[in-house]
Amino acid sequence: MRVTALQSGSNGNCIHVETRGVSLIFDAGISGKQALQRLSAAGGDIHLAAGVVISHDHADHVRSAGVFQRKFGLPIYATAETFQAAAARCSLGSVDDVRTFRAGQALQFGPVKVETIPTPHDGADGTAFVIDDGPRRFGILTDLGHVFDGLGELVGSLDAVLLESNYDPQMLASGPYPAFLKRRIRGPSGHISNIESAELLARCAGRRLRWACLGHLSEHNNRPELAIATHRQIVGSGLALHVASRYGSVGPFDV
Repeated sequence: MRVTALQSGSNGNCIHVETRGVSLIFDAGISGKQALQRLSAAGGDIHLAAGVVISHDHADHVRSAGVFQRKFGLPIYATAETFQAAAARCSLGSVDDVRTFRAGQALQFGPVKVETIPTPHDGADGTAFVIDDGPRRFGILTDLGHVFDGLGELVGSLDAVLLESNYDPQMLASGPYPAFLKRRIRGPSGHISNIESAELLARCAGRRLRWACLGHLSEHNNRPELAIATHRQIVGSGLALHVASRYGSVGPFDV
């Protein structure tokens, strides 16, 4: 299994996973041109993807879904509520191939299964994902809301994970955001912090988890080196760590 984080953050999210002859795109928050060029540079071809799977209706995850469908011929997979909210929010344009699923339902792409996990994030009907090709399991766990019941057990079932590590609590508290936005970010429908992410991973250190890529870092309330330092302090040195970029591609990483 090969994973490339084409971009991750509030300015746009898009992840590519390829395994057992199946290529999948998760989220479409960057332009079609960026997705095409970055995936090509990583050795992939977006035209060969079996589809683009959308996590929720926020623009940084779905704004280019219509472009991906029209330009690359990719079917869009989303819950009905997510797609309806995204179409209203983001002006997706003409979309001819939408395949809906229910949050919690597993999607099958040949030998590859995609588990969809409902999240308490404040999207219309948000989901996180686990890609399971039989021997290996990789999780895309961002925009989580909070550390909900079962999340630790889910992370413990994975071989690798792209895990939200959105903010440093001190930077958020002293930063430029208005009070209502700070409450939203640290609230039960917002994002999880470096500390919460690290504590999740610490529970799984030494088990089957081989590496973690920290994702969806805030531009104003976090820094990559701070996120890594927090994780090293809590998790230790035994787990390989990467950081997904807000501005470009990282990877590919092998699972």
